[in-house]
Amino acid sequence: MDDRLTKNRIVIILAVLSCVFFFATLSSCNSAMRQKAGRDKEMVARLQLEEKMNKFSQERSALEERAKAKEKEAEEAKAALEETKKVLAQEQLANQSLKDELKKTAKPKELSGK
Repeated sequence: MDDRLTKNRIVIILAVLSCVFFFATLSSCNSAMRQKAGRDKEMVARLQLEEKMNKFSQERSALEERAKAKEKEAEEAKAALEETKKVLAQEQLANQSLKDELKKTAKPKELSGK
């Protein structure tokens, strides 16, 4: 009888240990699944952020190109303005000299007409 009791105790102890290890295995698997889900979420978030960053980089490049084009246009417009100012100044000098010449030619006619 003692021998049977000892065998039953061993079977019970082994059954309890098997249950403990079984629940420990389940807990470990559950934890691993949660960690994998967390990694998957983090990976998705990283990919989305990387896509946004690429999009913003492309937009920035496009805006820089447009800014350079506008700067070039502004420089060309400024050069054209300077050229126009020079031509205007020359025309004003020409007009002034013509006015002076007209006054000179008008004075002798006034004197002779009096």
